[in-house]
Amino acid sequence: MSRVLEARNKVFDTHVPVIIVGAGACGLVSALKAHDCGAEVLVLEQDETPSGSTALSSGFVPAAGTRFQTARGISDSPGQFARDLQYKSNSQACERLVHLAARSCGPALEWLADDHGLEWTVIEDFLYPGHSCHRMHAVPEKTGAAMMGRLLNAVEAASIPVATGARVSALFAEGRNVRGVEVSRSDGQTETIGCDAIVLACCGYGGNAELVSRHVPEMREALFFGHAGNRGDAYLWTKALGAAHRDMTGYQGHGSVATPQGVLITWALMMEGGIQVNENGQRFSDETRGYSEQASDVLNQPGGIVWDVYDTRIHELGLGFEDYRQAVETGAIRSGDDLAGLCQVTNLPEEEMAATLEAIEDARLGRAADMFGREFSKTTPLRPPYFAVKVTGAMFHTQGGAMIDETARVVDEQGKPLGNICAGGGAACGVSGPEASGYLSGNGLLTAIAFGSIAGQTAAKMTAN
Repeated sequence: MSRVLEARNKVFDTHVPVIIVGAGACGLVSALKAHDCGAEVLVLEQDETPSGSTALSSGFVPAAGTRFQTARGISDSPGQFARDLQYKSNSQACERLVHLAARSCGPALEWLADDHGLEWTVIEDFLYPGHSCHRMHAVPEKTGAAMMGRLLNAVEAASIPVATGARVSALFAEGRNVRGVEVSRSDGQTETIGCDAIVLACCGYGGNAELVSRHVPEMREALFFGHAGNRGDAYLWTKALGAAHRDMTGYQGHGSVATPQGVLITWALMMEGGIQVNENGQRFSDETRGYSEQASDVLNQPGGIVWDVYDTRIHELGLGFEDYRQAVETGAIRSGDDLAGLCQVTNLPEEEMAATLEAIEDARLGRAADMFGREFSKTTPLRPPYFAVKVTGAMFHTQGGAMIDETARVVDEQGKPLGNICAGGGAACGVSGPEASGYLSGNGLLTAIAFGSIAGQTAAKMTAN
């Protein structure tokens, strides 16, 4: 239960200057930054092994104007990135936070490389929907789990304590300042820890069925592919303390999770010419709009199930991603030497599939416009042998949250800081606006790392005052 208790006259069992709630990317980046700024830090993580939403993600971080891009001859800027963010959100995202994220993420990645040894590579194989240039950065393994591993190594090297199996079950507040926390241990014991500043890095409310039903009713029956611990603690605490919140209906969905294997299938398959068809062999959307909004379209198909269909060229591209290789290993990927063979292993209707592929070729050659408005003229035609994977739509994490200022301090409706509370990642309002379609690929890790870095610096400064 997410409670806020009275702190006046409270005597805590122990005291740490900066407490960070959550050991995902946001929390670990915050911890590193606060430590680098001279503060003593404690990270509290409810799981026995830190993973969070970060480990479930692709691990791709969008950042603009980095030296990693420059080394690859890529021209980009925070201003260009901000325009892409606002275009994807139909100008509904908070402009102030959009610019804050766009200008802060690149320097944060370079600091992590220079001071903590994280190695970044720029993904150049394809462009994700909405990005005007190659700006996705990843650790060499190209997975969220690997990013978590490298961040945890950096935290360990800095001798920053991470207490696991330690769920923050309550905040102790005096007015609008948090004076400490109650920690419930996995063995049933509780303790209290006082603090001078706190960073909420415990993501959003995707794992809270009641909040999902209230704010995102179209996804209440969807597979939740995020972290089960995302129960909305930060939202409930900051709401009780008088914080402003925005875009609570925003979320990141994904229209391509292998079923029943539960493996994320990279959207690069669609961007490179793959298509999605329902059980009737029919397309139902422009697959290149974005994977987030595609989730509800997939769920609206018969049985909430569709097939990703592509060819050898795209299959080989997919093999460059760890998640896709896992899908291959689990037997999720089907193949056929020709269309008849593919239809035999998928039970898709061959006649309808032939008509679907013919319509795509007509659109590619300019003989007819695609009925969903997808641009096929620059794609390579699908050629046998064919590949397919059965997928469903899923909800990953929410994008709305507490409003923060330029220093990542949580603010009220008048824009006044609550006190000593900072937030980042899914605990703070994101940059996707109020709709799933506003999610630009990588927005989750963007705000985790950009806002997390700012929050850690601000929290450290509070302890010095």
